[in-house]
Amino acid sequence: MENRSQYIRKMKLSDIPAVQAIEQKSFPDPWSRETLEEALVQFPTTNFIAELNGRVAGFIICGIEDTGEEIYGHICSLAVGSEHRSNGVGKALVQRAEYQVMLSGATAMQLEVRVSNLSAQKFYQKIGYEPVLHFAGYYANTEDAIVMMRWFRY
Repeated sequence: MENRSQYIRKMKLSDIPAVQAIEQKSFPDPWSRETLEEALVQFPTTNFIAELNGRVAGFIICGIEDTGEEIYGHICSLAVGSEHRSNGVGKALVQRAEYQVMLSGATAMQLEVRVSNLSAQKFYQKIGYEPVLHFAGYYANTEDAIVMMRWFRY
């Protein structure tokens, strides 16, 4: 994200239609508008938009989970419009979300990715995520998921 007309900002309710359009093109089981709005209300400080020339180029929806022993960030959804992929948008979104969850005391970030989504697995591994667990039948279509984590080094 080198161009000055590109930046990361917190997601707003008015971004939901653009986020939903990217979500629908990116996933076989996209979130509904209501679910996206609920995520924005539940985690208002950890959802971000990548904006390019005044348009939404990508987004990340991230939560914070406190187990009582550890605090983790959780990437719930990350997608970049197909015309903006491989340009650093996804990496910039993840880095911004990681920074925000670290401010809340998180020691790691986790996510789930489809076993069939090899490009996403490769992307996450390239930016420091490691596969740690396999969930059978995790997705609505019963596809398995791989849980990946990145531990923060303070």
